[in-house]
Amino acid sequence: MLPEFLTILLKWTLGIALLFLVVQGHAQSWQSPDLAQLTPGKTKAINALWGENPLDVQFKTTKCVVVANIQGPGEITMMHFAYARDQLGQDAAKPLREQTGNGKSLNRDLVLRIYWDGESRPSVECPFVDFFCDPDGTRDVVNTAMVNVRRGFNCYFPMPFKKSAKVELVYEGSVEPGNDLVRMMPCYSYVCYRTLSKFPRDAGYFCASWRQETLKLGLKEYVALEMEGKGKLIGWNVTVRHPGRRNYPVDENEKFYIDGETNASVEFQGLEDSFGFSWGFPATENMFPLTGWFPFMQGAAAYRFFLQDSISFDHSLKVAIGFGKNEEGWRRNFSKFGTSLQFSSTVYWYQTEPHAPLPPMLPVAEREPAPEKMFWPEQINSQFDDDFKTNGTKLALFCGFPDNELIYSQPGYSISWDGKSEEWDGWDGDVFFCRQNPEELGFHLGLPAHAHGTLRLYIIDADRYMGGRKETIIVGSETVGTFENFQKGHWIEVPISSNKTANGRVDVRIVNARDGANAVLSKIEWLEK
Repeated sequence: MLPEFLTILLKWTLGIALLFLVVQGHAQSWQSPDLAQLTPGKTKAINALWGENPLDVQFKTTKCVVVANIQGPGEITMMHFAYARDQLGQDAAKPLREQTGNGKSLNRDLVLRIYWDGESRPSVECPFVDFFCDPDGTRDVVNTAMVNVRRGFNCYFPMPFKKSAKVELVYEGSVEPGNDLVRMMPCYSYVCYRTLSKFPRDAGYFCASWRQETLKLGLKEYVALEMEGKGKLIGWNVTVRHPGRRNYPVDENEKFYIDGETNASVEFQGLEDSFGFSWGFPATENMFPLTGWFPFMQGAAAYRFFLQDSISFDHSLKVAIGFGKNEEGWRRNFSKFGTSLQFSSTVYWYQTEPHAPLPPMLPVAEREPAPEKMFWPEQINSQFDDDFKTNGTKLALFCGFPDNELIYSQPGYSISWDGKSEEWDGWDGDVFFCRQNPEELGFHLGLPAHAHGTLRLYIIDADRYMGGRKETIIVGSETVGTFENFQKGHWIEVPISSNKTANGRVDVRIVNARDGANAVLSKIEWLEK
């Protein structure tokens, strides 16, 4: 029998351990400062942008505002930027009379730059919104350990400096200084810092760099950072898109080449895996303190902070996204026409000074996300420009085509679908679209009574799903046939006589004939000659 005080101590210890396990199981964690330690130095704050501040730190008189110019040694501990007036939209929590803005967000026209110790080249250069994990200003809420957004932008990276720190916002758009520009820009800012007696030993200077590129990933890797010096990477945020398409790959690898490596010693095998997910990103967005993702246009945005597993380097660091050395199929597929992907990224790291120059900031127009235009920046294949009138086409439908499935129809001709069918536009090549269903696809072709012509159906098994699809096509009450091995695409032509269209419709069923596969259909045409 244990003495009473030992029993109480044991229960208390087990309770604390259980609480620790529960917290660890339900939330990401990171080491916080020792709050009980009495920290030397003084905390100060510098205000800017608001009407009661001097004109030279407002956008009324300039497009470049130095929001903080601090003499060291010291350490920036927090930066806050309030929403612009124009960002305030219809907030249900506020009376209508208090609404003052039009809901227009900031975008990549505004650049954040930070200079350390009087350097001529910035150590931080990034579109303002992307620095806060808000690509192109598309978010209302960002909630991470190091940055957050909600009616304001907040940053918590510690940023020590020896001699001086200069934080500036530079607007590179077309609006001239004055009241209109003031309404567009953050309306208030403060930069908090703590004075230091000396620059911390073995500390690095905070750096951040933004890049964006459209490329065929099968031919060239996306490089997010190439840097020389001694330091450590502590985070990044990334966007990936297949412009104009709803699907984008997540099978690419994230590679960290340390000190001149030719084979990356840190390589994550899957885009979503490197940000804490698997089997693609989840159906709904997730924002944890250290990792998270959310939709970005028709692609994805994700972030990760390496606070407990920072990637140290002594001489150089290269950060790239590309396919693994054994993924020949992915490289081949994403080298083809119409497979260009657009990536953007912000990388955060610390390093000793001096640092190599950051890559030049893209011009304003090139910072915008690529338009949602299929095959951008290439042109759509001429197969989509057929003159349907000359070949007798009365109706043409591209199943699952992102813009508009019904490419062409004359009056009196229509189509409707049975049940549920999933639209898909993720294949490579000219015919990248289809409708699919694990059991069967059904549709009704509407046309004038007693019309006669040819029904043309195009099927393709571009990814050889489950070893190759197999499906049976039934038109009306007659089975046209069972088809397989159509990886390169196959046209099926079914003549329809007028006595079979007396009711003004043709019924079609496409039935999956292979367990685990699905029925697919890519094109439908009705011709009368």
